[in-house]
Amino acid sequence: MTVLATRPQQNNTSRSGSGKRRAASWTVTGILGAFGAAAIFAFISLDFSGVGFQKSLLSAQRFFARMLPLDFSEPGKLLWLTILTLAIVICGTVLAAIISLPVAYLAARNTSPHPSLQWVARALTVLARAFPELILIIILATVFSLGSLPGILAIGLHSVGMIGKLFADAIEQIDEGPRMAIRAAGGTKMQQFVSGILPQVTPSWVATILHRNDINLRASAILGYVGMPGLGYELSGSIQRLDYQRAIAVALIMFLLCVAMELISGGIRKMILRSGHTAASVPTRWERSRGAFMGWTAFVVIAISVAVAQPAWGDFLTIWAVLPERIASFFPLSTGEYTWAQSLSMLWDTIAIALAGTLIGVALSSVIGSLAARNVAVSDGARTGARFTLLFVRGIPELILAIVLILVTGLGGSAAALALGIGTVGLLGKLLADSIEEVDPGPERALKAVGASRPQVYFSSTLPQASPAFIGHIFYAMDTNIRAATVLAVVGAGGVGQAMFNAAQLSQYNVVITFTLMVITVVLIIEGIAMFLRKLLTY
Repeated sequence: MTVLATRPQQNNTSRSGSGKRRAASWTVTGILGAFGAAAIFAFISLDFSGVGFQKSLLSAQRFFARMLPLDFSEPGKLLWLTILTLAIVICGTVLAAIISLPVAYLAARNTSPHPSLQWVARALTVLARAFPELILIIILATVFSLGSLPGILAIGLHSVGMIGKLFADAIEQIDEGPRMAIRAAGGTKMQQFVSGILPQVTPSWVATILHRNDINLRASAILGYVGMPGLGYELSGSIQRLDYQRAIAVALIMFLLCVAMELISGGIRKMILRSGHTAASVPTRWERSRGAFMGWTAFVVIAISVAVAQPAWGDFLTIWAVLPERIASFFPLSTGEYTWAQSLSMLWDTIAIALAGTLIGVALSSVIGSLAARNVAVSDGARTGARFTLLFVRGIPELILAIVLILVTGLGGSAAALALGIGTVGLLGKLLADSIEEVDPGPERALKAVGASRPQVYFSSTLPQASPAFIGHIFYAMDTNIRAATVLAVVGAGGVGQAMFNAAQLSQYNVVITFTLMVITVVLIIEGIAMFLRKLLTY
């Protein structure tokens, strides 16, 4: 009787769950279809036509004639600018890590004192990610004196968005046993954090800091356009003087620097994560000695970076006199000389560049990322080549790529979209390769056992399993590309970023804030859609 009585309820539950999954599947398909159609429309609107590229060939010939030979004169100055750039980036990343500690503690579900504080902390990380560092340094430069401090603060405040979120995620994934034991023994919250949480999250946190430092180094090029000292400033000045021999030489140095930093930090991250131990394990004497050595080395590097960057900390004592006036200049919100119709049109131009760049990146990443996966690559050589390609592309700052493409082709928005597309491959391709390698091998083996070909196994088993993660990565790339498209306006990409940059040069900061809020709104909408999709994909 009991069994018979429960069957209808079980059937209803099953049908209800199946209906939810079907509805979620249709919703995901509809959203992805809409984004795909918008990306194709954006790609077409940017004129990636044969005529446009024929014109670009003439521009390329003129550019290469003026580019060679590369100008590496004053090697001592170039070396100093390289060291200064590294110092500012390291200081900014360390500042972000320091700020992220309390933010992550409040944002983590298992350590936040109250749900409202958790929501506020999470909102701060989202807002920090959405605010372009270029706009931050423009605003900060009006308050602080010229020098490294505005750049350090801009890098640090923007990086809190990523570092704070990943720090909080790491805290939420800890083994609660050690912390509960310390609390049961009467330990304070500080003791619980230092002894029960910190040892577990340190490897992940260090890896996050190193990864963010790589990103900040690539972004440092753009900050030179608004006065941050270093290689980016030298690059900006060379382009303004039309000294392409010097500009490309500096761009090449920045590229090699980014690749070298990527290789070094990647090796350190792998070593740290490989040696990371659980809460129950005890580090060996060798691990303790190596940890101490790395800790002291990091301390020395940070100390040297602060000494080289020489931030004017004294400005914090004097800004209070000018701060009210600067804040007042941000209001009332206005679009300046542009109508709202023109402003929205420029915003669409920026979105179109980001959409087209993401479309190009997805297309290229689908091929290169798949070949970089161990369970898809046709050979070890092909996998190694694909992985090296992804590493090589990740080392290229989007700004450098955009500058070269715009100067070479004479194109604006389409060159910027192409630069974003190529830049997207480095991260998106790696994430896809990692997602493919993590799929359940069971279905793949079953298909191979019945004689399925490589393409059949890939499209019937591998790709469907990796798709949910890949979809999330695509929207992360879209989120990033909207901010990047805004920033690339300083080198001729157009869009709303160009209006922001022009307004900043005229000290129309209320216009800058208005356009910034428009961009942030778009970024937050994209992030909200991505969160909604991730929720649907769990059904």
